[in-house]
Amino acid sequence: MAINSINPLNGEVLASFEEMTSNQVDIAIAKANLAFKTWKNKSFSERAVVLSRAAALYRERKEELAMLMAEEMGKKLEHGRAEIDLVAEIFDYYADEGESLLAPKKLSTKDGEGTMINQPVGIIYGIQPWNFPFYHPARCTAPNLIAGNVVLTKHASNVPQCAKAFEQIMIDAGTPEGVYTNLVVSSRNAGAIIDDDRVQGVSFTGSNAAGAKVAEQAGRNVKKTVMELGGVDPFIVLDDANLDKTAEYLAFTKMLCSGQICISPKRIILVESIAEEFLNKVKAHLQELTPGDPTKEGYHYGPLSTEKAAIDVEAQIKKSVEGGAKLLLGGKREGAFIQPTILTDIPSGTPAFDEEIFGPVANVFVVKDEAEAIKVANDSQFGLGSSVYTENEARGIRVAEQMEAGTAFVNHMSWTYATMPMGGVKKSGYGRELGHLGIKEFVNEKLIRTF
Repeated sequence: MAINSINPLNGEVLASFEEMTSNQVDIAIAKANLAFKTWKNKSFSERAVVLSRAAALYRERKEELAMLMAEEMGKKLEHGRAEIDLVAEIFDYYADEGESLLAPKKLSTKDGEGTMINQPVGIIYGIQPWNFPFYHPARCTAPNLIAGNVVLTKHASNVPQCAKAFEQIMIDAGTPEGVYTNLVVSSRNAGAIIDDDRVQGVSFTGSNAAGAKVAEQAGRNVKKTVMELGGVDPFIVLDDANLDKTAEYLAFTKMLCSGQICISPKRIILVESIAEEFLNKVKAHLQELTPGDPTKEGYHYGPLSTEKAAIDVEAQIKKSVEGGAKLLLGGKREGAFIQPTILTDIPSGTPAFDEEIFGPVANVFVVKDEAEAIKVANDSQFGLGSSVYTENEARGIRVAEQMEAGTAFVNHMSWTYATMPMGGVKKSGYGRELGHLGIKEFVNEKLIRTF
């Protein structure tokens, strides 16, 4: 079976890759298992050299990698450059801080003392999405490699060139054979790898439905997983927010990656006293945006990752409107492009009410006050990111503390930083990536007890 790289702008097949056979996958796992026996015994400084080189190569190749993302999954060049900058930061952070983050810790009791040490466990299998084809594998790869683990990555089938480019950087950075491996396999054959006894853990980012299957299979094999799944992140605007600034910010953040971000604001929750004025400002900003070729400069947003993705979003919008939602702006599709869209008066049971719409769609809910805003924000099966907007920072922190989400931001959309852990609660998943917590997910925190 061929895995094709297709330009979402025009449907052109850019490259084609043959899927690995089960025998080839087995050989790759065997090489990774063998590599682990040596890699785990390398010093932190030796492993850090590889990560630092990878960071430097990302900065050196930023333009070509941004262009590759633009061609393969429709990301604007400036957004692609920003992603590569973040990837370099992640590799540098773990190269610089990995040893201290995993340093032994002394514990004491009334009749002796002990030491907690952190040891690598082996092969970690990363199953990654397409929307950030370098960032997602980086946040799995960098902490695990510095910890002494080795990594197998099954990337999304629509970004095989990005997957290959990631692996090439790891090779060029001096990673020994088997320490990082790109598995060219389709989703239908990805699950068998979880069953392999040589694989010790699974890190998955993607949809709730797919994640549930991966977690179930890993559970049957008694393997730890980290799950970052879907989200319908609330964006609460309180009555004391700076409306001009917040409206401009929402229009910008909603259109990042054409709305194809797990932590993109999905549910816009407005206190009724400012709702009409705020929506008019947002609508005005979105109406000024123009679509264009993601490989060119001078436009505002590109296509969705595939035409099928756009068809799916269009269907969710249509079904929501048929169910009683009001279409305030946009809603139309042309090829893989979806117009910036605003839906209001959304009834329960429609896709816009409780499903993740992975595109440039703002689902608006008007509430009486702060208390109701928090209630609506938490009335969801998901809990990935969240944000609140107010001129009163103490008030913003108070609201943020009450939101049921893995991250809560005040006056900024949910975002990601190399130094700060992120992840979800409820059906948005479990476990954390990045920061001081991300490096601990796949290590054996072993107690050594002395008397």
